[in-house]
Amino acid sequence: MADLKTKFMGIDVKNPIVVGACNLSQNPDTLIQLEKAGASAIVYKSLFEEQIQYERVQMNEDLHEFDDRHAEMTSSIHPKIEHAGPREHLLELKKAREALSIPLIGSLNAVYKETWVEYAKLIQDTGVDGLELNFYAVPKDTDADAAKLESHQIEILKAVKEVITIPVGVKLGPFYSNPLHVTAKMDEIGVNGYVLFNRLFQPDIDVESEQHVFPFYLSREGDYRLSLRFTGMLYKHIKGNICSNTGIYRGGDVAKMILAGADSVQVVSALYKNKPAHISTMLAELESWMESKSYKSIEEFQGKLSRASSSDPFAYSRAQYVDILMKPESILKKYPIS
Repeated sequence: MADLKTKFMGIDVKNPIVVGACNLSQNPDTLIQLEKAGASAIVYKSLFEEQIQYERVQMNEDLHEFDDRHAEMTSSIHPKIEHAGPREHLLELKKAREALSIPLIGSLNAVYKETWVEYAKLIQDTGVDGLELNFYAVPKDTDADAAKLESHQIEILKAVKEVITIPVGVKLGPFYSNPLHVTAKMDEIGVNGYVLFNRLFQPDIDVESEQHVFPFYLSREGDYRLSLRFTGMLYKHIKGNICSNTGIYRGGDVAKMILAGADSVQVVSALYKNKPAHISTMLAELESWMESKSYKSIEEFQGKLSRASSSDPFAYSRAQYVDILMKPESILKKYPIS
């Protein structure tokens, strides 16, 4: 039997398949199913500061909605109630840690430097094995300077690293001017691992109602190519472990990422579509492939097709379909117009 042991965020794990942060982790029964199916680690659903602040404001508005209607009854109708803030999330996270025997990773998405630090310490206190920080920036105006945005994230990372002792990973957004440079700067601070990439929400428009809609799109098979590109370029250039994600559905997809240089992968959409037991299928497919290639361990083929090891110097830096541009008849032959 093949040895699938590897590392995720500097943590020893039994195989490369990690469950990414999602709502599946909120259900205690599902957590156990994921572990039994073979998950090597689970990233718990993210603590979103924006959601906490929104709920706090919404609750305050609801409590005071009728304040002006009957002043004498305000205190009896609206007793003093405080929003639970992150406490409920932290309690459930602690329960999840106690229920599992595999590593459980907290996930944080804060807004301000002070709250990144505050919530990071609170999450560590639940007993989790590591903390994943969600770093990305959605440009809101033309005045936002890319260098300042990146420097701010580096400052947050340093501050968090100073106050917690558990392994810290960063889930990066894909839209940095140069993701390689940002990752290298973070690596200098001692980040234990990187998840490539954060799959950001994208808005849509309903042309019939002429309104904004907010669809929840799962990734599709094959959506992993951007992650594969940067995995292949980062391998051997950073100390932290690389975890690839997005569109990973099969054991063969896992093998591709490891060949490019990944230590592990995160899966979410594949589990929503195929249920937790699908992890067992993916692991069996990976083992079967390894046996067909006579690989006895992950280390034997990790990074074999990375930029550092590839004989094709342009395999990861090529940005255009050069062959198609130079020989358009090849694509027309495959997809004839008439």
